[in-house]
Amino acid sequence: MKGKAKDRSSDRQIALELAPSLQPYIREFEIYESLLRKWQKSINLVAESTLDEIWTRHFADSAQIHERFPGIVNWVDLGSGAGFPGMALAICLKDHAGAKIHLIESDQRKAAFLRAVSRETGAVAEIHVGRIENELPPLADRVEGVTARALAPLPQLIEWSRDLLLKNVKAVFLKGEDWASELTDSSAADSLQLSTLQSRTHSTGRIIALARDFGA
Repeated sequence: MKGKAKDRSSDRQIALELAPSLQPYIREFEIYESLLRKWQKSINLVAESTLDEIWTRHFADSAQIHERFPGIVNWVDLGSGAGFPGMALAICLKDHAGAKIHLIESDQRKAAFLRAVSRETGAVAEIHVGRIENELPPLADRVEGVTARALAPLPQLIEWSRDLLLKNVKAVFLKGEDWASELTDSSAADSLQLSTLQSRTHSTGRIIALARDFGA
């Protein structure tokens, strides 16, 4: 048990170095971690293999979006699941005036978990229960950024986000080692400006950012 506690402490310290924006909200993320471990026993929120790396694999991985795009304070997170990256953003932005993170999740049990985390941490999150194609369109004029992680291939993410992108909402997607092939397969991205950023938490991962016009 002592070894496990030490590993978790080291994981948290590494995460704070990778994503310093977590630092002011350590208590909130401790609450988040505790709730995640509790709910994980009854519903599958994250891969079991990542439970001892929650801070780096999930919290820091999500928070890096805020650090790379600090000017965006109103996001919609597609298929939020356990809340990554959306709930982490909602905690990091909880003291920012006017910030709001919309989390779309179709699973009622996961939505209940997200509500519990939001309530206990004071996150600036609003949970929308339903399918993306139904819940996303009404949010098009209320957000500046759309994000997702481990949800679907890039062409599908772009298809879901197309109306928002046409309004020059920025799309920021966390992708794993298959990111390059997904870009190759995505002719839908041809009419958009695209930027790829090295992930701070995964050596083979990238942050894929898309917009009609990054300068707007």
